[in-house]
Amino acid sequence: MTIVLRAAGGHDLSALYDMALTTGGGFVNLPPDRAKLGDRLAAADAAFARDTDAFGVDRFLFVLEDLASGAIDGTCQIFSHIGTDAPFYSYRIDRHGADHAVLGRSVDHTTLTICTDHAGCSEVGGLFLRADARAGGAGTLLARSRYLFIAMHRARFADRTIAELRGVVDDAGEAPFWDGIAARFFGMGFAAADAFNADHGTHVLAGLLPTTPILLAMLPESARAVLGVPHPSGRPALRLLEKEGFRHDDYVDLFDGGPTVTAATDAIATVRHAQTATVRAVDEHPHAAPHIAAAGRLAGFRACFASIAPQDDGIVLDPQAARALNVGIGDPITYAPR
Repeated sequence: MTIVLRAAGGHDLSALYDMALTTGGGFVNLPPDRAKLGDRLAAADAAFARDTDAFGVDRFLFVLEDLASGAIDGTCQIFSHIGTDAPFYSYRIDRHGADHAVLGRSVDHTTLTICTDHAGCSEVGGLFLRADARAGGAGTLLARSRYLFIAMHRARFADRTIAELRGVVDDAGEAPFWDGIAARFFGMGFAAADAFNADHGTHVLAGLLPTTPILLAMLPESARAVLGVPHPSGRPALRLLEKEGFRHDDYVDLFDGGPTVTAATDAIATVRHAQTATVRAVDEHPHAAPHIAAAGRLAGFRACFASIAPQDDGIVLDPQAARALNVGIGDPITYAPR
């Protein structure tokens, strides 16, 4: 089986819609609505068509395709610059302490404060992989291909990159963290808020929440228990992010309490180890090593697993990867160790 990550297009709408129906809620970047998905594809088309190295507000959308069957097994997104066209809100976890000499004790407490500290960052998100395709390293390819895209279009992205992971949402589409805070102000369940956010953007409801710091100790235990905890389906994604160097530095989503992780863009492992070389031969090589490889600019971007060995001033690429990437002798590819 050969799988390739490529730029999404309008012809992928039905496949994306089918995937969106299976997410279980809380997945704003993949709403189960054809019109909204069409809007996201149109925004991605515009981003891919902007053939310049100038920093802008772009939303890149990709799909993971099984080349043998033509099935679309997953999707992911990159946002080049968040918090400019609309505020990007998070809860910052702040820890406070005070000592009292007379009482001979200290009192520690934690607060949640609404902030826009990540304005101007890039974001990787919108990652979803079909349950029946979670084998053979598909999740790794889906996640890491984004970093090769960033490395190959570095001027289009910020110096810091974040990722938000979906928080705990139950089978009924409700979230304990939402019930502990925001539901008290808006009088709606998480599923309804999720639908509203898909229509209007998360910044609308977020901008109506009180900015006064919230004492964590005043929240119900059900909300505290899921603070900074990813949805069970997102745990593999969190492990992949941590392997790339992302760290949870005390920011969570306003609505479901899922963790936000951050990294310096140039310190992301795949970005840091990425190198570009010219294909000098397309062949099997006894000393080839497993890599993730990419070729093509913007809408022509494609990434797959590859076996690569050095040769003279370039590399030897295995035939299957060459076909998946649409490259031949004399073409450049960018790659990083698998």
